[in-house]
Amino acid sequence: MHTSQNRRVAGFTLVELMVVAIIVAILAAVAIPLMAGNKKRAMGTEAETALGTIRTQLRIMYAETGSYTNNQNGVTVNDIWLVPGVLQTEMTGKYWNTNAYEFAANGTPAAQNGTNFILEARGSRGARHPSLQDVVITLDSFGNFTRSGM
Repeated sequence: MHTSQNRRVAGFTLVELMVVAIIVAILAAVAIPLMAGNKKRAMGTEAETALGTIRTQLRIMYAETGSYTNNQNGVTVNDIWLVPGVLQTEMTGKYWNTNAYEFAANGTPAAQNGTNFILEARGSRGARHPSLQDVVITLDSFGNFTRSGM
C-alpha cells in the first residue's frame, strides 16, 4: 500500500522561488549601473582612437619638419584639419563628430616653438550621444591620455 507519507512531490517551493527572484533582482540592481559606465567608456574609445590617429600624423609631420606647428609646405598648423593626412571625413564616427576635436601646440592655440602639443576631444562640442556631453579626453605629445567625465 502506498500512503501519503511515502509519496514525495518533486519541485521547488514558493519560498525557494522567491529567494531566487530576490537574488536575481539584487544582482541586476548592482550590474546595470556598472554596465552603463562601461558603455560610456566604450563610446569614449572612439575619440581616443581618432586622437591617436591625429597624433600619428603629427609625429610624421614633426619628423619631417621638426615642428608640430608647420607642415611640409611651411603652412602654420593651428587647426587639426591643416595636419597632412587628417581628414574630417575620417574623424566622424558613430558617437563623436568632427567638431569635438581640437589641436593646441604647447598648450595654446598659437604655438610658441611647436615642440609639444595637446589634442582634445570635448563632448560638449561634438558628441553625438547625450551621455558624452560632460566628457573631455586629452592626449599630449608624450602619449598621455587624460579622461574626465567618464
